[in-house]
Amino acid sequence: MMDYSNIKVIGFDADDTLWVNETYFRDAEIEFAKLLSQYETINKIDQELFKMEIKNLPLYGYGVKGFMLSMVEMALELSNGEVSNKTIGAILDIGKDMLNKPVELLDGVTEVLDILSKNYRLIVATKGDLLDQERKLEKSNLNGYFHHIEVLSDKKEENYQNLLNHLDINPAEFLMIGNSLKSDILPLLNIGAQAIHVPFHTTWAHELVTEKESEGKSYLTVNNVKDILKYLE
Repeated sequence: MMDYSNIKVIGFDADDTLWVNETYFRDAEIEFAKLLSQYETINKIDQELFKMEIKNLPLYGYGVKGFMLSMVEMALELSNGEVSNKTIGAILDIGKDMLNKPVELLDGVTEVLDILSKNYRLIVATKGDLLDQERKLEKSNLNGYFHHIEVLSDKKEENYQNLLNHLDINPAEFLMIGNSLKSDILPLLNIGAQAIHVPFHTTWAHELVTEKESEGKSYLTVNNVKDILKYLE
């Protein structure tokens, strides 16, 4: 049984931990592949778009806007520069539609934040586009639960260490809740904090980890965010 008795601050990932996100990217990829289907198979388009996203991450970072630019670049590449203005416009519309999606909170999130906020300091530590994440937090009506909200350029050990230093949080007193082993769990364990994994049914390939990477790591996995209350109340 994991011991969280010394925890004072709890961090939450946002996308696919507090609300639905990855599902919209999968839907957008399908729409994009349909638009470009005259040039390549849907499976190949999907693979090539993923490669383009990974190549562009150092330039654009995470989020919908970088995804839109990668779609446009991929369309130009697949069509040898012959893609129509109409198709480019349709690609931009896919991205704008993603940015305008309603915020769909995951089951139990409000209840959990309501209970935990009475006994712990809560923060959000997420990555993505700053404007989009601020917009989603505003739409979510969850802002009031959090002492601090941080949109990180990435979620590696040094990013978390800098955040905890900035907020004067002892890693031994910090617990992170998130859906990604790569971004929300393993980096925290590596800096001496604790983490609880709440898997989401859809995971971006970039966020997947091998068994070897997670082997020997001590963390709790629960099926629903509400389940963490059994360990923290």
